[in-house]
Amino acid sequence: MKKYFQFDELGTNYKREILGGLTTFLSMAYILAVNPGMLAAAGMDANAVFVATALAAAVGSLFMGLIAKYPIALAPGMGLNAFFAFSVVIGMGMAWETALTGVLFSGFIFIILSVTGFRETVINAIPAQLKYAVGAGIGLFITFVGFQGSGIIVSDDATLVKLGDVTSGNALLAVFGVFVTAIFMAKKINGGIFYGMIITAVTGMIFGLVNLPEKIVSSIPDVSPTFGKAFEAFGNWELILNTDFLIVVLTFLFVDFFDTAGTLMAVAGQAGLVKDNKLPRAGKALLADALATVTGAIFGTSTTTSYIESTAGVAAGARTGFASVVTGVLFLLALFFSPVLAVITPAVTAPVLIIVGALMVSSLKLIEWDKIEIAIPAFLVVLCMPLGYSIATGIAIGFLFYPITMLVAGRGKEIHPIMYGLFVIFLCYFIFL
Repeated sequence: MKKYFQFDELGTNYKREILGGLTTFLSMAYILAVNPGMLAAAGMDANAVFVATALAAAVGSLFMGLIAKYPIALAPGMGLNAFFAFSVVIGMGMAWETALTGVLFSGFIFIILSVTGFRETVINAIPAQLKYAVGAGIGLFITFVGFQGSGIIVSDDATLVKLGDVTSGNALLAVFGVFVTAIFMAKKINGGIFYGMIITAVTGMIFGLVNLPEKIVSSIPDVSPTFGKAFEAFGNWELILNTDFLIVVLTFLFVDFFDTAGTLMAVAGQAGLVKDNKLPRAGKALLADALATVTGAIFGTSTTTSYIESTAGVAAGARTGFASVVTGVLFLLALFFSPVLAVITPAVTAPVLIIVGALMVSSLKLIEWDKIEIAIPAFLVVLCMPLGYSIATGIAIGFLFYPITMLVAGRGKEIHPIMYGLFVIFLCYFIFL
């Protein structure tokens, strides 16, 4: 096992990998509660979606760990589930079964692109400077998610966002968690992020901010209300041979492609796995992501994708795919212990996201800020992820500016041809989708 996952080469051990896998699981366990509620708004059975979510996350994480050997976990993506429920089903009036078919189609296309090596080629064609910007932008994005989830930052009609009531219980708990975790990190204690999360959860229970679980073990709900529903549209081709369905598939395809690309670059970069501006085994990682999307659609959930919360596990010590295997097994066990997940509230996970975000923005120092042709697109990538509340949007806007500024600066020969192709694709995306 140690030889397969290259423990010695990467300077890791079972303790670090298990702790990293557990930290990643706890950082993203909220999806087990959030995703069923989100898709229930689209008329889907919440209990069945819970099971589908756990199974999709388990299978996807196991694929990533065993096939690609990366410490990256997968689960139904936030943002994509909102698009599925509120834009496709409620907004466009598409049946949720047909929407699942759209997810399935996008997954099959992903598999083709991954097997042919096209996805890997695209990722490796992205210049290092923009990859640094993507990592930093994702850091700001997940930090903003942490602030928002804990109530430290709230919406405002006049200014869009503002400082929330920092004297509220959840906000104070999150701030406490940040302080405790920061102390562990400053002391260079291995697993400091995980320990900080546990102390935050226990503190929340002591002060009545986090509910004690009513029970520990429960039976697994029935998944049959959603399982296999993605195939029902095949019996009625009118449901899928239309423009609306095409738009849905392309949107799932676009967002997942670049969310995954950004996550892979960020997590692998933080773990020190990027070699010569290339991701080793990137093709296998992308194939694992594509297979997870297909699997999730069959179980009955929206697009399954790589999770940026994996950076929490990397910060806790994870360096290999064994950590992802641990996370996958924990998602399977979660099917039986769902009541315990009640203690992992947004206020508990917020400190993890904030601290990890702080670690990720360190890549800003690697960007050549004195060269305006690099600085402008890099800045837009970093800024537009949190402001646009989308990793893919930040990538798209920055990548639109990169070829233009480089050409004007007389550095057109340094632009990979694929970057021109991405420019056209992103432009069409903003215009038509």
